[in-house]
Amino acid sequence: MCVLFTSTYSWGSLLDLELGIMSLLLLLFGFLSGFLRIASAQCPDYSAFARETHEPFSTGKYHLSMQRPVTGCRKFNSSDVEVTISDMKELVKDPDLFRLFENTFPNTLDTTVTWRGFAADDSTEELTFITTGDIVAMWLRDSANQLRSYKSLLKVTNDPYSIASLYRGAINLQARYILRNPYCNAFQAPAESGLPPENNGYADTDKVKPPYNTSFVFECKYELDSISAFLQLSYDYYDKTDDVDFFGRYKWIDTIKTILNVAEGLLVGTYADDGSVNESPYTFERQSTSATETLTNSGAGNPVKGGTGLVRSAFRPSDDSTIYQLFIPANMQFSSYLGKCAEIMRAHDSVLAKQMSDFAASVREGIETHGKVQHSVFGEIYAYEIDGFGSSNLMDDANVPSLLAAPILDYLDASDETYQNTRKFVLSTWNPYYMHGPVLNGTGGPHVGPGKAWPMSIIASLLTSDDDGEILEGLQMLVSSTDGLGLIHESVDTFDATVWTREWFSWANGLFGEMLLGLKDRKPHLLETSFQ
Repeated sequence: MCVLFTSTYSWGSLLDLELGIMSLLLLLFGFLSGFLRIASAQCPDYSAFARETHEPFSTGKYHLSMQRPVTGCRKFNSSDVEVTISDMKELVKDPDLFRLFENTFPNTLDTTVTWRGFAADDSTEELTFITTGDIVAMWLRDSANQLRSYKSLLKVTNDPYSIASLYRGAINLQARYILRNPYCNAFQAPAESGLPPENNGYADTDKVKPPYNTSFVFECKYELDSISAFLQLSYDYYDKTDDVDFFGRYKWIDTIKTILNVAEGLLVGTYADDGSVNESPYTFERQSTSATETLTNSGAGNPVKGGTGLVRSAFRPSDDSTIYQLFIPANMQFSSYLGKCAEIMRAHDSVLAKQMSDFAASVREGIETHGKVQHSVFGEIYAYEIDGFGSSNLMDDANVPSLLAAPILDYLDASDETYQNTRKFVLSTWNPYYMHGPVLNGTGGPHVGPGKAWPMSIIASLLTSDDDGEILEGLQMLVSSTDGLGLIHESVDTFDATVWTREWFSWANGLFGEMLLGLKDRKPHLLETSFQ
């Protein structure tokens, strides 16, 4: 059959046929998008839906709500995900814990794959617009981590309705965003989607250099972890598919060059050798009563010393401003995935691949040389932030990248001695943002303030733990602190489970699902535990 086909058609006609098929797919996506918009008008707003309880409730003592939309209202359906949920039902014996997994693991696909299609100027270039949840905008960091929840199911395929297609579309769209506005962190829906730009009232007073267009950018806080997230997303796809050719087809290589240019520009310190002030390539000022929403020194931030090998970051993954801009967790993430993506680049540009490897090694050397401090109780630990002049900020925040999550970033092994010391510090009251109480114990951060622990930090602690007791204690806290809603909130009051923020936080939901799937592989006996 194949021989007859190839002997009948020329390569030119085959190319025409392929392009014709892609054009038909584009038309089909357009039709389906229109159909889904009509259908979505009959579907409940998920922000409101997630604040309410729905039958059937789980049969355990927490009576957790069912929070999945009906099949017709789900934004993306994956048979692989449904099979995984069905398989986990046989393994997870506690009905409340299973309900939490059943709600959270598919949450990104159910509710945040807001649009899929093809680029207007290339009918073969897939695009995937993934919102963070209750905000109709695409954060580079969030979307990369939302898709990471499904990495274990990722396999190479050209099927446009596959998880692989979602990955490729997200990589392509993130590349478009970074190429145009590499200092920004959150973006509007692509023009091809027909979705209107979302208004960001918080940004109305923003003065940002370089400037941006609000029809393209939702928010422009420069965070090193945002461009690092693109590297992470890229490597996650390659790691599971070995599809190295994909990275040479569109704008990935140019995006890597842009990322390198941005990062190299932010190695420079505040002062030149002669004492003059170097011009910062990025500045940000916002009129706000919160100090974490803007930068000091006319938007340049607090001074940093050059020559450390570390890349500056104006903001943290919580979207709060850094105190000292040499932010260690983001440098860990950048070093880790820049080095891993060099493996992809070797198939396309060996010179650029070496530049990436060398840069990654230099950042790692900077972390190991300047990012460690001696603590009077815990010994050698990693600092959260430093300025290169000798000052350091000893804390950790719940958002990933964090010090606690260093092994999740593939920067080091969880058995590393300095990491273990750091981990003990982070999960202690020596960490000024460690919240504890009768409801749950975990790190929080200035984003929502003292007294509010983020379940995300508990999930990160379980992902990095080999201790059965710690893992079971964490699972108990997570399953009992959803206020009966059966979803992972942004933060929860450590003394009152009915006080929480964000009913719809897709990244945290996916991270919980990822963590429980990890336990299936490395500690399946724990899934037989009752939390009643």
